[in-house]
Amino acid sequence: MPPLNAQIIAPDDALSPAPAAPPLAAEYLRHRAWLTSVLTLRYGREDAADIAQDTYLRVHSYVPSAPIRRPKSLLMRIALNLASNRYRKAAWERAADPQDPCLDRRTTEGDQDAAAIFAEMLLALPSKLRDVFVQAHVEGKSYEEIARTCGISLGAVEKRMRQAIARCDAFIGS
Repeated sequence: MPPLNAQIIAPDDALSPAPAAPPLAAEYLRHRAWLTSVLTLRYGREDAADIAQDTYLRVHSYVPSAPIRRPKSLLMRIALNLASNRYRKAAWERAADPQDPCLDRRTTEGDQDAAAIFAEMLLALPSKLRDVFVQAHVEGKSYEEIARTCGISLGAVEKRMRQAIARCDAFIGS
């Protein structure tokens, strides 16, 4: 045990200042309450807390190349982008409810006209888009099954479906 009048010498690393937080992380910590309150108004308490946390994870190691003039605006933009990505992904992953009346396949009187328009729309699609579209929407195959059947990647199936839907939308709109 050292004597009472002895000085305790701290190790060298204890004397050096702690590394400063990156500027955007420091701004996040300064504006966290404001950011969370704005996100709470928009998305609810639980989602706001998650989005704010995701925002911190995004900015905690970011070191900008130039000074940040409007840190609150930048933090809000990052948070809104993360929220948009979050809700887009959730909508993509949400399974369709089999009880949904939109999925009901019973026939109605106007079905013959609709079938003729649908057939005309399908014939207007290029063959590679039509194959993917028919397998997904007529045969009910998953994108993975379509990729295996056509011998293409899952990304190519998604791209062709986007193109087919865009052309169908344009056809219906005209």
